[in-house]
Amino acid sequence: MADLLHPSWKTEAVRLRIDLSYDGTDFNGWAIQPGRRTVQGELEAAMDTVLRTTGTRLTVAGRTDRGVHARGQVVHVDLDEDALAQVPGRGVQAPVDALLRRVNGVAGRDVRIHRVSQAPEGFDARFSAIWRRYAYRIADDPTMVDPLRRSHVVAWPRPLDVDAMNVAAAELLGLNDFASFCKRREGATTIRTLLDLRWERIDGILVAEVRADAFCHSMVRSLVGCLAVVGEGRKRPGFAREVMTSKTRHPGVAVAPAHGLTLEEVGYPPDDQLAAQAAGSRTKRMLPTDSHDDDDE
Repeated sequence: MADLLHPSWKTEAVRLRIDLSYDGTDFNGWAIQPGRRTVQGELEAAMDTVLRTTGTRLTVAGRTDRGVHARGQVVHVDLDEDALAQVPGRGVQAPVDALLRRVNGVAGRDVRIHRVSQAPEGFDARFSAIWRRYAYRIADDPTMVDPLRRSHVVAWPRPLDVDAMNVAAAELLGLNDFASFCKRREGATTIRTLLDLRWERIDGILVAEVRADAFCHSMVRSLVGCLAVVGEGRKRPGFAREVMTSKTRHPGVAVAPAHGLTLEEVGYPPDDQLAAQAAGSRTKRMLPTDSHDDDDE
């Protein structure tokens, strides 16, 4: 009996990295919610079906809100090695390739896995990430409002001054407390390092590229709402910096619609730095003047 309990009899677990995309229109966000369709719920149910298991749990790089899309989302999952080996059945595909194919066949067409691979040692989809990059798309010219892109591009009622918005955006870069642009959550910090925030017109569409080490809830959409006030000429460029330094929500700053936002990419360090990055990310962020978490956009 003692031999049956020996650790050598336990099945090994394998950690997989999964790269995926989804159209957030018909999802109630990433995180699983009872009675509601979510990306996490859809994928976990599909994986349980394919693996003939229950309780599959995915860890995501950045939770997206209701209506927000993703082109470069990353998750990890720990699976029983024997269960994964059974996925190809009598087929000749590698288990990770068979898992990709079969989960895509079960899940809805608005979510798609692009790659499944064995994760490097120390990899954590959430805590190993060093940055996330989002894009926000606006059509501020009536001739550029395309019904075929209505679920991914926001139709803005007034023209926006790109140059003024970029001047304002530049003053928000760096390590700051973004409490003015975040929905407060108990115990969560609002200190982030904003690495990039700039606007440009691409084929007539106004696109913001926003990159940070992490984002708090509604941060990107609040930044867009604030900069749009400047772009419309209702506030001077310095207004955005004033809002940030106040550390309180401003009544004149609206949260921009969710459907214009897409998670484009998640960045990770070299493999030999993954574990150290994951350990460091679990430390609460602090400003240098203070004696440091979640990503939720």
